[in-house]
Amino acid sequence: MQFVDEASIIVEAGKGGNGCLSFRREKYVPKGGPDGGDGGHGGNVYLIGDDALNTLIDFKYQRFYKAPNGQPGQGRQMSGRNGEDLYVKVPVGTTVIDEDTLEVIADVTEIGQVELVAQAGRRGLGNIHFKSSTNRAPRKTTPGTEGERRNLRFEMKVMADVGLLGVPNAGKSTLIRAVSAAKPKVANYPFTTLVPNLGVVKLGTHEHFVMADVPGLIEGASDGAGLGLRFLKHLTRTRLLLHVVDVAPFDESDPVESARAIAYELEQFSTTLAERPRWLVLNKLDLLPEEERQATVDDIVARLEWAGPVYRISAISSEGTQPLVQAAHRWLTEQRQLEAEDEVAFEHEREMRQRMEDEAVARTEARMSRKRKPVQEDDDDFDDDDYDVEVEYAP
Repeated sequence: MQFVDEASIIVEAGKGGNGCLSFRREKYVPKGGPDGGDGGHGGNVYLIGDDALNTLIDFKYQRFYKAPNGQPGQGRQMSGRNGEDLYVKVPVGTTVIDEDTLEVIADVTEIGQVELVAQAGRRGLGNIHFKSSTNRAPRKTTPGTEGERRNLRFEMKVMADVGLLGVPNAGKSTLIRAVSAAKPKVANYPFTTLVPNLGVVKLGTHEHFVMADVPGLIEGASDGAGLGLRFLKHLTRTRLLLHVVDVAPFDESDPVESARAIAYELEQFSTTLAERPRWLVLNKLDLLPEEERQATVDDIVARLEWAGPVYRISAISSEGTQPLVQAAHRWLTEQRQLEAEDEVAFEHEREMRQRMEDEAVARTEARMSRKRKPVQEDDDDFDDDDYDVEVEYAP
């Protein structure tokens, strides 16, 4: 199926029903008083998180959602029926932005989470409300108010615990194939991955975590080059980053320079995301002679001045992958336990997620502002919205 992680829609809440102008008319009651009923309230528009959805493709074909209007009031003090609320299902991990104000309205991160995005119109009042001792036959009513109409932009971020980071063809897709049931496309040329891939890494009964493989990044990714800006935001949901480095690039480029370039783009996109724990994963060691491997590893670590964890793997043969995923699982378990027991740690994690969200939104605002500017005839910038791509999600 197609993977769509951005979509724009219009939502409109229902209009309130008008109040009724009516007077009591019964046999033997020649001068009955006012009895006009009130209109009904319009329907609200809500978003609800649904774990059965993993893409925004439905909103590519249906872009307008309107809740029913309230019914007008009637005589005999009968009120109109309220419009039913409209619930629109969205994938968990969807951020909702008002396209007119660029305000973040909601962030749907839990199954069943309900968020109001368009307020219904209020009902109008019938003339029964305006009678008084000096006005026995009021001819005044009020109309129902219009429902709120908003232009919304959805941005979906994959919900994963561990994110794979690296240049194109570093072996990220091969790694996720080796440790999970995900089957992303793998080939011996760059940019074989055009969409995020999710894989569930299982280590035992009730022991697992979700790993995300995003398209490879290139220099200038934080400014929109390649597919970087569109998919860097997916990493803001992760807790741990695995920086995959190809120790023997086919183009004979310097692995250290490539790693530094990715680190720079990460920091340019979000300084908070760059503060996330990041482990160095040196891949494709099987391409080096046995006697050269340790020297190559030591050289890369020394030149990067890397102080964090370092793992040596060969994803294609699964060598070293199990110690890596077991360590990642232990770290995730310890972090969740710490946040459950320590309120300070929980609040720190919440604040980090909020800062990353704010920084990602700021990047989105800048990107949208650039798109609104007139395009010059000689503008050859890559537009990733034109991509129509496939995705595979594995259980």
